[in-house]
Order: sequence, then structure tokens, then C-alpha cells
Amino acid sequence: MTVDDEVVAPMRSGAATVPDEGGGRAPARKSARPKPALPYFLVVPAVVLFLAFVVAPGIYALVLSFQARKVSGGLLGRGSTVVFAGIDNYLAVLGDVELWGATLRMIAVAAISIPFTVGLALLFALMLDVSRARLTRFTRLAIFVPYAVPGVIATLMWGFLYLPATSPIGGSHIDYFSSVGVFFSVGNIAVWGATGFNMIVIFTALRALPPEIYEAARLDGCSEFQMAWRIKAPLVRPAVVMCTLFSTLAALQLFNEPNTLRPLSNAISSTWVPLMKIYNDAFVDSDLSQAAATSVVFTVVTLGVSFVAARLIQRRVSR
Repeated sequence: MTVDDEVVAPMRSGAATVPDEGGGRAPARKSARPKPALPYFLVVPAVVLFLAFVVAPGIYALVLSFQARKVSGGLLGRGSTVVFAGIDNYLAVLGDVELWGATLRMIAVAAISIPFTVGLALLFALMLDVSRARLTRFTRLAIFVPYAVPGVIATLMWGFLYLPATSPIGGSHIDYFSSVGVFFSVGNIAVWGATGFNMIVIFTALRALPPEIYEAARLDGCSEFQMAWRIKAPLVRPAVVMCTLFSTLAALQLFNEPNTLRPLSNAISSTWVPLMKIYNDAFVDSDLSQAAATSVVFTVVTLGVSFVAARLIQRRVSR
């Protein structure tokens, strides 16, 4: 190789060289490119909204939870001042029998809605994934449409279906608003509205499975039911677990359904679930400090339940 070839070869290979102190050649350092600022600029609106509507109200509620309003003055004049209450509000929350009753009612509705929501979503997804299924697009849309209906509108619709005077589903013979039946009535609305979303999640996971698995199962003589029960359902377990977690979080936020049905039923009080209790304390009794303390406790419990459920689910899926 000549001297010219030694010079041209690195240029052809794309590696620029510079002479070093010893007379040889060393690879040139690439110039450092400045990092683009556009990604950070696009994230700014989301960060601002998060700080303004999540972090700031949370800090304000935490501050309110340690305060109390002290009424002063006699018959001629009456006023109130804000004083530091310490943990008195939290002690009152932990000893609130009405709040514990609301929590038990929320758990009862969750015990009804979560299994039915996830179970029906899995069943519908497996049925739509059968090779001989017909009108799958229309069926998927029909099952998903209730999720797009606002919760208040859906609750009003079901409320009129439950009322004896307007019910076409046996409301004159079945008391949907009895002390026991009201739990199933509220849970049914939650199931009706959330099944479609969970079904889409599980169905998408089924579509992502490799078709070779189904072909091998058919060659082994497996029926559609055997493939659904022994192959498809175990393989989409992560999606089922994620839907269960979503349903659990939705059950902890139960508010629209019982609050909308309350004018139609005497079995639903103004403090029927924890969020209704918080709303009643804040905007009916004007006890913002007590409502703030309850909100903080409820938020901590919700985060704890979510964290524990996520860890348990992750361990179960990884097995």
C-alpha cells in the first residue's frame, strides 16, 4: 500500500484522522452535538398542569387538615378564627363510625363489580377471538359503547330502569333499591360501564399472541374451549391482572353512581361511600378541615392499596 492509499483508506471508511505528536495518525474526536430542547418544551405544559391541579391542591389539602376553625363571640357578635389543630382532625377521622360504615359499603360494591367486570371482559374477549366468530367489529363496538357514556347519564338511565313506575325489567316486582339490592344495583352500573374497556385491553393482548400456538394446538386436537381455557387465558394473564388493578382503583373512587341514585332511593344516604362523606363534610357541613383530613387519609390508603396490589400482581405474573 502506498502513502496515498494510507491517506485515502480512512477517508473511505468514514473515520477521520489527525496527526498525533509522534507522527502517526489518531482518530479525530466527533464534535459534541447540543441536545435538542424541543422534547423538554413539549413536556412543560403537562408538568405545569400536574403541578397546578394535582400537587398544589394536595399541598393545600394537607395544610387544611392540620387546621380548625374556632368560633368566638357571644350574642352581640360572632366570628371565627383559624387555629392549628395538630392531629386532632386525623384522630377524628380514624374514630368516625360513619366513615367506617361508608368504607364497608364501598368494599361490598367492589366485591360485586370487580369480579364481574374482569370476568365478563375476559369472556367476551375470548368469544370474539374465536376463528368462527361473526360480526366481531360490530360486537366489539357494541360492548365498548357503554364505556363512552358519561357516568352520570348512565346512572340516570339505569335509575329509571330500576324505578317501579318506569322499569321494563321487573321493577314493580323486584326492589332494586332495597337495603341489599342497592349494592347490586350500583355494582351493575359500574360493570356495565367498565366491561367494554377491559374487554378491549384483553382482546388486544389476545391478538398479539403468535398464531403458531393456535396452529400447534389444533394439530394436537384441541377444541376452541380447550384453547381458550388452557392456552389463551393463561397467556393473557398480565392483561387480566392489569384490568383487575384498574377496576380496583375505579372501585375506590366510587362516587357518581350512588350520588346520582340518591334522590331515587332512600337506601342511599349522603355519606354512603367515603367520597360522598368527604363531599358532604366539605360542601354541606362546611367543615373543610375534616374533609381535608379524610381526603389525605383516603389518598394514603388508596396509594397503599395500589402499591401492594401492584407488587402482588407482579409476583404472580412473573411466576
